[in-house]
Amino acid sequence: MTAPASTASRWFRRHPSVTGPRLRLVCLPHAGGAASFFHAWGGAFGPDVEVLAARYPGRQDRIADPFLEDMASLADAVTAALPPFLDRPLALFGHSMGASLAYEVTLRLRERYGFRPEGLFVSGREAPHLVTPKDIHLRDDDQLVDEVLRLGGVDTALLAEPGLRDLVLPAIRSDFKVSGTYRAAGPVPVGTPVTAYVGDQDPNVTPEDVAAWEQVAGGGFAMRVFPGGHFYLEPERDALIRDIAGRIGVASS
Repeated sequence: MTAPASTASRWFRRHPSVTGPRLRLVCLPHAGGAASFFHAWGGAFGPDVEVLAARYPGRQDRIADPFLEDMASLADAVTAALPPFLDRPLALFGHSMGASLAYEVTLRLRERYGFRPEGLFVSGREAPHLVTPKDIHLRDDDQLVDEVLRLGGVDTALLAEPGLRDLVLPAIRSDFKVSGTYRAAGPVPVGTPVTAYVGDQDPNVTPEDVAAWEQVAGGGFAMRVFPGGHFYLEPERDALIRDIAGRIGVASS
């Protein structure tokens, strides 16, 4: 159950625990997102929780790495980078596209390594068997930007400046392809407790669609609806962290 250290470090930005990890929390960003989205989560779960924020290829310090443009390839790569971290209990959190990715990684960890995460935390995404294809990645740049702005999760200054927009749009388009072409094999249970989160004004997903994650849970299901839209987790970050911390048995900082 090993992987090269260079692979692990390439795929995850680590926020080490102070005392040595009792548990690790893997955080998987949304489409167009990066590990920096979870910067404030490092250290927020107390001294014995290590946060691993996924570093997708083609952005930030992996700008030269080629994109992975389908969910299976991305899930395979993330899963293959995790064995060095499986010496401790581990949970996964994913937002939007990251929720589907967290689900697929959880299945692969069980199938390939016999490892069952302590919990699967999913946010802003319908249950995997309810996801339907979307063609946003096939639209022109202006339409793609309009969709991103509609969801509200990217600094609008980046998209307003032509030079910066050209820099970030390829990663956004690639991720929307991953998300839009994803189809789950079916409601395959993950064999671990699932907690689902959603904003009450999310334009993309309803609480009812999020509640259907219960059909793939194992060992318990819980759901919480926060005020806000698709990126409710920015203004409600502290409340979300407290909720996750309580469910993994730690007190948030």
